[in-house]
Amino acid sequence: MYYIYEKSSTYIMGKMDRRTGEVRPDYSKSYKTMAAAQAALTRMSKRYRADLLESVNDPVFRYGIAEANYFHKTIERKVAKRNLSSGIVYEETINTPAHMSPASETYWSM
Repeated sequence: MYYIYEKSSTYIMGKMDRRTGEVRPDYSKSYKTMAAAQAALTRMSKRYRADLLESVNDPVFRYGIAEANYFHKTIERKVAKRNLSSGIVYEETINTPAHMSPASETYWSM
């Protein structure tokens, strides 16, 4: 399993919106093969270049591709958050969804 991630923030990026060409973070988006991830990144880049004539923020330069285990072990950043229930500060990965984070009210209301 492979992820396309933003190099600066390490957010896992989702699919490109067909209408706007915008790519948003989506922790659940993965690709079965490296070739499928590269094809998706190429499609993002072609759409970006078709809309804009600059190459500064081209997805090929902003995003990277990594195997899932390697990404979680070495690349993914951690952030410090405060548990809403106990007030204790802890670290969690940046791609943790709100419903799985003790720092979120959604976690405690389920």
